Amino acid sequence: MAQTPLRKNSTFVLLLVAGIFAVVGFSMFLTTTTWYVVTILGSASSLGIVLIAATVPRLLMMTFGGVVADKYKKTTIMFGTNLAQALLLLTIYLLVDLDQMTFILLLLSAAVFGSLDAFFGPASSSMIPKIVPKEQLQKANAYFQGVDQISFIIGPVVAGLIMETGTVATSYLVATILVFLSAIVIFPPFIKEAPVENRIKQSPLNDLREGFHYIKSSNFLLVGLAVLITLNFFVFGALHIAIPLLVNLHDGTPIHLSYMEVSLGVGMVISTFILSSIPIRRRGFTSLMGLFAAVGTLLIFSMAPSLLLLTIIVFFIGFSMSFVYIPFFTAAQENTDGRLMGRVMSIIFLAMNGFDPIAYGLVSALVAADVSIQLILFGLGLVGLLIACIVKWKAPYYAKS
Repeated sequence: MAQTPLRKNSTFVLLLVAGIFAVVGFSMFLTTTTWYVVTILGSASSLGIVLIAATVPRLLMMTFGGVVADKYKKTTIMFGTNLAQALLLLTIYLLVDLDQMTFILLLLSAAVFGSLDAFFGPASSSMIPKIVPKEQLQKANAYFQGVDQISFIIGPVVAGLIMETGTVATSYLVATILVFLSAIVIFPPFIKEAPVENRIKQSPLNDLREGFHYIKSSNFLLVGLAVLITLNFFVFGALHIAIPLLVNLHDGTPIHLSYMEVSLGVGMVISTFILSSIPIRRRGFTSLMGLFAAVGTLLIFSMAPSLLLLTIIVFFIGFSMSFVYIPFFTAAQENTDGRLMGRVMSIIFLAMNGFDPIAYGLVSALVAADVSIQLILFGLGLVGLLIACIVKWKAPYYAKS
């Protein structure tokens, strides 16, 4: 029996479009806020506090977001989250436009906005298996990861152009409109969503414990989470701090910084679209090989002598990353009990994003101690390579799956 192509799956397309609007809006919010803190409030030293306020509550709330995703309809959660974020952004826009915004208000707004965002990711990722056949999960995940990366690149560009030609308030207003459009697209009556599978009545704490126990009982999920954490901490998180430092070290300009960040993003986008057309059977093996490629390329990156070589090599780091994320995402969705999907996906999201702040802190502390950024990256690459070797040696079932 012929399957309906994903592009003709109206529910999937609406979910994809809603995600694009939401991610562009979120990345515009982050970019606009950082610029506002540095230039308008004149508090560059407080930028780290604002970024922590926007990201840490999001990470803390993410596992609870998975519990909610398993108890209620995903479309209702996504619609409510986007609507609340749009109203919050509208409030920020009005305060900025009327010159009534203060640092404390911005800090609180960033924390609330990030906390709300913790509900959208687990709900959307756990909904994919409900609307897409198993045979199309890898392609669906590749599309989602691809547009997510593109959207996260587009957001700062749009925000920069608007602030260059207009005002900071206008950038907040456009972000408000995009997030509101995401809410309209995902409006529950527009989406055909199956009933909620979780019928067990228990406390949210027990729901959370059940999710952690489920992952603990699955060797594949445990090893896969270790692979994701290794990639996130030793490669992706470190690169966020390392790239601007390396540009400065080689006497580069902001345009060189843009080139490197775009090169990383383009590498990820290209590999996601390759994965959307080539079915992967051995998901664990592919994920582990992607990790080997990423940490191996990081070692080469740490020794590159020029900005041109750094920009070329970082493309291959980004290219390798998608081969870690997407196969593991797909295998987890295929094999996880639908009743627990939200909790499992929220923990996976936490493993993907939760170690960024720790990596930022470690790299910053070592740089402050006068350790060269090249040596730091080389050391992180070696440790990441060692962990990948241990996984291959101690968990051969993962590499064979």
